[in-house]
Amino acid sequence: MQAQVSIEELNAKIKQESEFIDRLRTEISKTVIGQQYVVNRLLIGLLTNGHILLEGVPGLAKTLTVSTLAKAISLKFQRMQFTPDLLPADLV
Repeated sequence: MQAQVSIEELNAKIKQESEFIDRLRTEISKTVIGQQYVVNRLLIGLLTNGHILLEGVPGLAKTLTVSTLAKAISLKFQRMQFTPDLLPADLV
């Protein structure tokens, strides 16, 4: 038997759960300016337990954005510089 959930209850639950994401965005925006698209994609990857590869020219705040996100949610941050001779065993 399916439980009946009203739209109001569902909207209240969504609002409650999305406050965490809004707080994260606010915290990251204190340090990183103008990278909302990247921040949104990072949060999507985080929430879906996915993997994220950031590529771009130097100076786009890739490392700063990820380290700020890690700090905001009390995680350990490590950076891996990819090179042509990098092997999968180097990542483990």
